[in-house]
Amino acid sequence: MRSSKRNSELWIAFGFMMPAATLVSVLMYWPMIDTFRESLFASSFINPTPEYVGFETYRRILADPVFWQILRNSVVWTMGVVLLQNVVGFFIALLLNQQLPGQGILRSLVLLPWVLPGVVVAILWRFMYDPQLGLVNSFLMRFGAIDRGIGWLAEPSIAMAAVVFVAFWKGFPFSTVIFLAALQNVDKEQIEAAKVDGAGPVRRLIDVVIPAIAPVAAVNVLLTTILTFNYFDIIYVLTRGGPLNKTAIFPTRIYEVGFGQFRFGEAAAYGTISVLVLVLVVASLMMFRFFGYKEVRS
Repeated sequence: MRSSKRNSELWIAFGFMMPAATLVSVLMYWPMIDTFRESLFASSFINPTPEYVGFETYRRILADPVFWQILRNSVVWTMGVVLLQNVVGFFIALLLNQQLPGQGILRSLVLLPWVLPGVVVAILWRFMYDPQLGLVNSFLMRFGAIDRGIGWLAEPSIAMAAVVFVAFWKGFPFSTVIFLAALQNVDKEQIEAAKVDGAGPVRRLIDVVIPAIAPVAAVNVLLTTILTFNYFDIIYVLTRGGPLNKTAIFPTRIYEVGFGQFRFGEAAAYGTISVLVLVLVVASLMMFRFFGYKEVRS
C-alpha cells in the first residue's frame, strides 16, 4: 500500500516536471546538439552549401596556434575578472554592512556600473582609455605616474589587463550584492560570542564570518565564472579581440569566424569546444567545493 502511494507520488512529480524539462531540452540542449552537428560540416561565403567533413574541422582548430592563444586568453580573462570581482565585492560588502551615514545612497551608487548595459560601459571606457583625450592618461600624468599617453587598448602587453579591469568594474556590484545579503544573514549571536571570547575584528572575520558565508561565496564564484567566460559585448566593443588576438576569447572568435568570415562549421566547432572547456571549469569548481566542504566537515 505504502509502495503504491509512493509510486503514485513519483508519477505526479514527474508529470509536473515534464513541461519544464521539455522546455529546457528544446531551448537549451537541442541547440547544443544541433551546433555539434553543424560543426561536422564545412561551408564558406563562396561555397555556402554545407559539405560533410567529420572531425576535420576540430583537427585543424587544435593544430592552429590561434586556438591555444584564445584558450589561454579565455582562462586569463575569466580568472582575472572573477578574482577581482569576488575579492573587491566582498570587501565593499563588508564596508556597506557597517552602519554608515548615507548607507542607502552608497548602496545605490555601488549598483550603478551593474545596471549599465555592457555596450554603454565599453563605449564609456573606450573614451576613458583614449591615448590623447582619455581621463585615465590625464589622471596618471597629473600625478606623475606616466610621462606620455598610453594606448591601453592598442598595446599587446596591457590590452588584456585593460579589458579585465573594465569587466571587473561593471561586474563587481553583482558580487557585492550577493556578499552583502550573505553577511546580513550571519548569526549575530556567534559574532557576539566571539567578541566575549576576546576575538578581534580580523579573527571574527576569519573564524565566524567567512565560514558562515562560504556556501554563498562558492555559488557566487560559480555564477561569475559562467557569466565571465561567456562575455562578448565588452571585449568586442573595446578591442574586437585585438591587438594581435591578445584579447580574443571564445565568444569573440565564434562571432568573427561565423559572422565575419561566414565559416559557420568552424564557428560551431569553436562553440562546441568552448562548451566543453566551460563544463570542465565548472566541474573543477564543483569538485573543489565538494572536497573542501568534506574537509571542513571532517
